[in-house]
Amino acid sequence: MSVETTKGSGPQEFEKTLDASDRNIASFDTHSRTALESIQHRLHKSPAMVPLIILLLSVILFAIVVGGRFFSPFTLTLILQQVAITGMVGIAQTLVVLTAGIDLSVGAIMVLSSVVMGQFAMHYGVPAPVAVAVGLLVGAICGLINGFLIARVKLPPFIVTLGTWSIYAAINFIYSGNETIRSQDLEATAPLLQFFGGSFKVGGAVFTYGVLLMLIMAAIAWYVLNHTAWGRHVYAVGDDPEAAELSGVRVDRMLLAVYTLTGLICAIAGWALIGRIGSVSPQAGQFENINSITAVVIGGTSLFGGRGSILGTIFGALIVGVFALGLRLWGTDPQWTQLSVGALIIVAVGIDQWIRKISA
Repeated sequence: MSVETTKGSGPQEFEKTLDASDRNIASFDTHSRTALESIQHRLHKSPAMVPLIILLLSVILFAIVVGGRFFSPFTLTLILQQVAITGMVGIAQTLVVLTAGIDLSVGAIMVLSSVVMGQFAMHYGVPAPVAVAVGLLVGAICGLINGFLIARVKLPPFIVTLGTWSIYAAINFIYSGNETIRSQDLEATAPLLQFFGGSFKVGGAVFTYGVLLMLIMAAIAWYVLNHTAWGRHVYAVGDDPEAAELSGVRVDRMLLAVYTLTGLICAIAGWALIGRIGSVSPQAGQFENINSITAVVIGGTSLFGGRGSILGTIFGALIVGVFALGLRLWGTDPQWTQLSVGALIIVAVGIDQWIRKISA
């Protein structure tokens, strides 16, 4: 009875209020991007796009300036051979920089690992595969020491790796006695150490196994970073370590793993370095720390962490190789290469700052 009376007594108070309310559908701010903002957003989503564009423009520039010589199979494969070691160490450096760190000791780890391989194979009479394994282990241990001091002792990566750079370099010279193991001796006793210096032909182009190794390492690192949980955790640690910790990522353990893997990759690069120069020299590759950082920065990886790509680093190494060989073929003074690379670094950092504004 009361229900029927309620139904027939007209609208209640809350219904009158609803009738008077705004009936427009909720809408959100749909600010349309300008052309420049759209480009900025696209570049933010694809960190490798800027170095790829610069690489293509560099190739076109030197093709015009130098002529047909620049596009010969010999020239193009020579660039790949020259940047293979830098590309491998750059892959290791990229992993560290993605965590908002830096590793100044990568070059010293690489050379020390190669010297250990040579010493064990030539002076201790150890079989070459065992010598290589020991060298790889030394590289991983060096990286683990870096990671422990950074992740557990909480020291700044720059200071830690600056110190270990000097320590590993000193150990390298003390252990080797500043002795170079000649190519002929390696070829006779431990040819496995020179394996990555071997070559094969594809059409008119000649590739070394070191170049093939760099490409395989880049493909594996790209897959791991883009298609595994571990790779997503690397980006998360670099982007915001506190948020990553709250979401369940063991930041300390991740940093230990990254720096240990970095040391291992540098040791592999040390093996490839022996093949590249044909001998074991404690003097070789001392500046690969700088070269790797150059490739990473020009390749679009942010020094603030959390943004970058392996492909960008390979493109960055190739850009340096193109400028170095292109300017040499043009007949310019070698200092122009150093000047152009310095300018590219500044431009790359400026572009990174501009792109980062889209996420601010």
